[in-house]
Amino acid sequence: MTGPTSILRVKFLRDSSRDNPPSVGTAGSAGLDLRADIEAASLTIAPGHRAAVPTGIAIAIDMPGVAGFIYSRSGLGAKHGLTVAQGVGVIDPDYRGEIIVWLLNTSTEPLTINRHDRIAQLVLAPFIRPIITPVDDLDATARGAGGFGHTGRE
Repeated sequence: MTGPTSILRVKFLRDSSRDNPPSVGTAGSAGLDLRADIEAASLTIAPGHRAAVPTGIAIAIDMPGVAGFIYSRSGLGAKHGLTVAQGVGVIDPDYRGEIIVWLLNTSTEPLTINRHDRIAQLVLAPFIRPIITPVDDLDATARGAGGFGHTGRE
């Protein structure tokens, strides 16, 4: 195992989720694989469509300054076009409801997930809550207000 560890309290909302808990793929994996805890044997998502997929779990993140972030699984996203619909989902530390993963089919073909398939990954990471401080000016930088593509292609 690599990296620090901490207790993550997981409430299993259905027996089916208890029998198929989140897990890591390897000892060095950063994320816990989340599984589809759907009632039907499978769910098909049409091209360009989204679906809310329950995981059957709720969590309690007890580490101050840490939140949960839901990312696409690289194989599903890159190879098949099934991604987390909003890019990255955020699980606030005070949220205690079921984790629902919204999946988006970005491919040109219908995609089917089966009950208990690994559909996304949960990564616990620190966050910084900003304190908004109004100012009249910002400090100057070499980049300034240069936006997308301002440095050209290289």
